[in-house]
Amino acid sequence: MEKVNAVGRRKAAIARVIVGEGNGAITINKRPLEVYFPSSILQYIVKQPLNTLDAESKYDINVYLDGGGYKGQAEALRLAIARALVKINPEDKHALRVEGFMTRDPRAVERKKPGQPKARKRFQFSKR
Repeated sequence: MEKVNAVGRRKAAIARVIVGEGNGAITINKRPLEVYFPSSILQYIVKQPLNTLDAESKYDINVYLDGGGYKGQAEALRLAIARALVKINPEDKHALRVEGFMTRDPRAVERKKPGQPKARKRFQFSKR
C-alpha cells in the first residue's frame, strides 16, 4: 500500500496526515500522540475513526498540526484521519458518515464589529 494524504480543518486548526501501513503509531509534529495530547479525552477523539473501523493497529499515521487550540486540533485531526481512511477503502465511508466523522464542522469565531466591544455585546445604552 502506498501512503495516503488527507487534510482536516476545524476552527483555526489545520491537520495534514500521511497514512501508511504499520503497527498503529500516531506521530504528531514529531512527537507521539500521548505526549502531544496528554488528555485521554483528546486521545479518544483522535482515535474515534480508527476505533469505528477496528483499524487501531493497521496504520502508522504521521501528522502535521498547525493553528488553533488543542480541542480544535484534535477534531481537525479526527476529520483528516477519517478522510484518509476513506481514500484507502471507499466502502468505509458510510460507517464513518453515520458516526459524523466525515462532516467538517463549519462553526468558527464570529468577527468583532466596529463600535462594539465584542461580536455581539453592545456598549451600555444611555437614554440621557
